[in-house]
Amino acid sequence: MKYTIFLLAVLLSVSISAQTDAENIKKIYDASLSNGKSYEWLDYLSNGIGGRLSGSENAERAVQYTKAEMGKLGFDKVWLQPVMVPKWVRGNPEEAHIEMSNGKAIKVNICALGGSVATPDSGVTAEVIEVQGIDELEALGEAKLKGKIVFFNRPLDPTLINTFSAYGGAVDQRGGGARAASKYGAVGAIVRSMNLRLDDFPHTGGTRYGDQPVNERIPTAAISTNDAELLSKTLKTDTKVKFFFKQNPKQYDDVLSHNVIGEITGSEFPNEYIVVGGHLDSWDLGDGSHDDGAGCVQSMDVLRLLKLSGIKPKRTIRVVMFMNEENGLRGGTEYARVAKEKNENHIFALESDSGGFTPRGFIFDSNEERFNKVLQWKSLFEPYLIHFFGQGGSGADIGPLKSDSIVLAGLRPDSQRYFEYHHTSIDTFDAINKRELELGAATMTSLIYLVDKYGF
Repeated sequence: MKYTIFLLAVLLSVSISAQTDAENIKKIYDASLSNGKSYEWLDYLSNGIGGRLSGSENAERAVQYTKAEMGKLGFDKVWLQPVMVPKWVRGNPEEAHIEMSNGKAIKVNICALGGSVATPDSGVTAEVIEVQGIDELEALGEAKLKGKIVFFNRPLDPTLINTFSAYGGAVDQRGGGARAASKYGAVGAIVRSMNLRLDDFPHTGGTRYGDQPVNERIPTAAISTNDAELLSKTLKTDTKVKFFFKQNPKQYDDVLSHNVIGEITGSEFPNEYIVVGGHLDSWDLGDGSHDDGAGCVQSMDVLRLLKLSGIKPKRTIRVVMFMNEENGLRGGTEYARVAKEKNENHIFALESDSGGFTPRGFIFDSNEERFNKVLQWKSLFEPYLIHFFGQGGSGADIGPLKSDSIVLAGLRPDSQRYFEYHHTSIDTFDAINKRELELGAATMTSLIYLVDKYGF
């Protein structure tokens, strides 16, 4: 009899707790959708400031703006964390055209890849060798590649529903194509844009030379998917076609920048830290609204929505605007270094860096036991059409925090259109839907609420 009464008491307690959680999560969604701030903040970040390439004046303006806005929200602490970042400048607009053997020239759309060296002042003109990936270069060898421009034309796999998997299957040619091609005497590298759609917008993104001497580096640029198709088709009918491109980016010495951090101190476990964030820097072609202004303003609103919903965190919650994810990951690396130096106990970190589209769920980097605990909360999200709880990743900026004692997570919005905008001139505020952005902020806040309440 006593056991039966005890069991009923436990079940009643669990039922009341679940009911309270559902009520609090509804409060969070209601607050975000009726009184959200993320869209307003993003409007200024995108239209009032613009693209925020690391080391730029706009990046510094974004640091000061987000610090000031967080200062208005009544957090217990707001501060700047110094970090040295690379400063790469694109220079004048790029030029490129296909030169047919009959003398006809067809203008095409390119953009220098981030970190690329410049061409000579007169540009580079050479015959083109098309490949589907870096692994083909060795078979071709120096005899066929020396003095040529290598055209990496492997597209994203359209059959993959997870577009991030498609991106991951093609992006190596952007990151390492130029360095690999230079070893065989190539004079330049052109890379098909990382985009599932056929359009005229070239996609920038980082390229890496590693420790290769500067005088051995070759210039590299992305070409739009429409023009990649055109170049490939032309090469099939005109084997003597040449390609011309001209660009003049420059790499400067590292400069001082900052991560921007706001904090609410936990009422019961102040030495257990929960982090939510995005990266404040962006590429320079658009204004970085999806990548990753959306993640930054959603993260800022997480702490505000908790306060607005009357939820007092048990654990210390930090919002972090990381600097330099796009071309160095210096901000995330420095935050993790300082946290380790101070012996801070981080139990959870959530990043939003997949665009401001409709949220679908989360992806987690954790052991099975902790993931199973997270799965117990899944039903609380289903009224908001959040169905996906998966394993296998999180976010680039929070990656350096990884250890056995922390769970990492990434917000996963619907990704089908994300790579149409990613790293392009059309990643602008007009591509943001206010309701979708605010749903993402509410979804993040709800997960942070549950982790803070129950821990791991």
